Amino acid sequence: MNFIELLHKGGPIVWVLAAYSSIGLAIVLERYFLLIRQRRLPQSIARQLNQLLDQPEALHRITSLRGPEANVIRAIMEADRQGVKDLQNVATRVCSQERQRLDFGLSTLGILGSTAPLLGLLGTITGMIKAFMVIEEAGGKVDAQALAGGIWEAMVTTGVGLAVAIPLVILLHFLEGSVERRAQSMQRSAALLLERRSNSGPQEAQEPAHLHWEKVTDGL
Repeated sequence: MNFIELLHKGGPIVWVLAAYSSIGLAIVLERYFLLIRQRRLPQSIARQLNQLLDQPEALHRITSLRGPEANVIRAIMEADRQGVKDLQNVATRVCSQERQRLDFGLSTLGILGSTAPLLGLLGTITGMIKAFMVIEEAGGKVDAQALAGGIWEAMVTTGVGLAVAIPLVILLHFLEGSVERRAQSMQRSAALLLERRSNSGPQEAQEPAHLHWEKVTDGL
């Protein structure tokens, strides 16, 4: 049985599942090529992340870079140049925006993968209902071969639904894993960039308290 006969015997449910497969494949290819185009930070930049905020010329070097990590670092450095104090909030906001951009379409892919087997089961149930309605109308005198053929055609939709869902779910997990690794890379880059600033904050806050305590206890 070729593909055209499969579509004919499966009915409208198989046509919907074929559309599911086409949409899912388009999303997978678009996301895959997007991810492989997202360049990582050069090693020369990655090794100096905790020093970039102290280098005035570093922003010019980052401007020409492309990729989610570079976008996060550039946003933090631009905010620092503008005098923004809460750089951690800037890092969180930009990381969230980049994550949303990488996640685009994956929720749709998840819906397709999860509902394809249900559609296939729906097609099988409706086909079985029609088969048993024919048996009822015939008064129970139905050729076994004809009945088996009707049930076989009803089972086609379940097979097609599973055949569509399994690859979509596997590819979805692959893409989600890739996005999660890039998200962790963005967070790690932002943490390294802000590491020196975050360490300097508590020291400055603790030093006045320490000096004040020495003055209070002076002479005791």
